[in-house]
Amino acid sequence: MKNYNIDFVIIGSGIIGLTMAKSLIGRYPESKIAIVEKESEVGQHASGLNSGVLHAGIYYAADSLKAKFCKQGNLAWTGYCQENGLRINQCGKVIVAKDEAELKTLHELEKRALNNGATLKRINEKELAAIEPNAVTYGRALHVPSTAVVDPKEICLHLKNYLQSKGVQFFFSSPYLLKTGRNQIQAGQNHFTYDKLINCAGLYADKIAHDFGCSEHYTIIPFKGLYLKYTLPDKPVKTNIYPVPNLANPFLGVHFTVTVDGNVKIGPTATPAFWREHYDLFGNFNFDEMSSIIGWEAKLFLSNSFGFRDLAIEEIKKYKKAYLIDKASYMVSKLNKAGFSEWSKPGIRAQLLDKRDLKLVQDFVVEKGEDSIHILNAVSPAFTCSIPFSDWVIDNYLNS
Repeated sequence: MKNYNIDFVIIGSGIIGLTMAKSLIGRYPESKIAIVEKESEVGQHASGLNSGVLHAGIYYAADSLKAKFCKQGNLAWTGYCQENGLRINQCGKVIVAKDEAELKTLHELEKRALNNGATLKRINEKELAAIEPNAVTYGRALHVPSTAVVDPKEICLHLKNYLQSKGVQFFFSSPYLLKTGRNQIQAGQNHFTYDKLINCAGLYADKIAHDFGCSEHYTIIPFKGLYLKYTLPDKPVKTNIYPVPNLANPFLGVHFTVTVDGNVKIGPTATPAFWREHYDLFGNFNFDEMSSIIGWEAKLFLSNSFGFRDLAIEEIKKYKKAYLIDKASYMVSKLNKAGFSEWSKPGIRAQLLDKRDLKLVQDFVVEKGEDSIHILNAVSPAFTCSIPFSDWVIDNYLNS
């Protein structure tokens, strides 16, 4: 067992953990910072497996942290990629309506976007055709030019190298094990004494927070996201095409995503998973996690809280490729369905559930313990928001 005296310990090297370290370095350049990570590299879960879309701030209620930081984050990451020679595809996005009923929600999205300071334009069918010739809408659509796409793994690795150059220590293959005392934890074969700990552990953030007397009312319900990749040489679209979403839940629906290198995929699914790292059939199987998570999912299924039962049934259907393709096909005028033939590697959303009312938490949650800060529900658009959000957490929670 090795012992370390550290100013700041960060648990987790996803995008939130990395940007927390970046913010700390900017404010306390002489401090000792350690990032402990159970995996062998940074960004191995949601941070490296997400779509890479830099969102513009369209969907989020005006009083939310997501709304507060999405536009700032989009600008920050766009600048970061341009300054550091990292790939970025500034292809924009259109949101299209299926029928008359969806136009009301489209109008609500426009109001939210304007309240959040996002740049967008209401367009008609002719204007839509000029932006994305293959897109189809009912009457009108929204164009969001600031939406862009990056390579999330490339960004995570670049940040790691930058942080190491500033003296940040990474402890890989060192999972958090337990809180051993006030201002002390054990992670793998390492023991840390610290001034402040920041928990950015994603799928395990709630469990770790419990050890510090936080996250009392919350538990994580994992949702698995899969995309279908288009594998033929032609490209069916050049712009991200999104449907009008159901604003009652935090998922954005099946959409066309253009990747940083111009490839196209549709998805994602949002299938309730049975344990936290339930990426495939029995991979990373954990009986205790399964027992707890299935128990909560059973309560949600029986109560149909926030439409969970309907959501679960619908998402299971999307495992059939033809069904998932059909969910996207109405948004375009022509589509070679045979081109969507290969599943992407799945990602898992660490979605927070409020145990008091059995509702999914829509916004980021930050809780403070005696010697710790806990970042809960860092789900989409957390990647986009991560730079200004981390700055805000450090400025408002570290010394308060």
